[in-house]
Amino acid sequence: MAKTNKRTKIAKVVSDKMNKTRVVTTERKVAHKLYGKLIKKTTSFKVHDEKNESKVGDTVKIVEFRPLSKTKRWQLVEIVERAK
Repeated sequence: MAKTNKRTKIAKVVSDKMNKTRVVTTERKVAHKLYGKLIKKTTSFKVHDEKNESKVGDTVKIVEFRPLSKTKRWQLVEIVERAK
């Protein structure tokens, strides 16, 4: 059996307007090259959500997946925390 090295991320749902698709963002802090100040950088991903179970504000775990469309390459694994 081959070992799979699929990337996983924890992200926050920012849009649930599309059917079976969610837009999520991850945030990371990067030091500025010259000044060294920490800057927040966000990256957004389109995620496949088969059951339409996640809502805006939820924290979710996503995994890299085969391409499902032009921009969708991630799949929702579980909802880590529901929005309050």
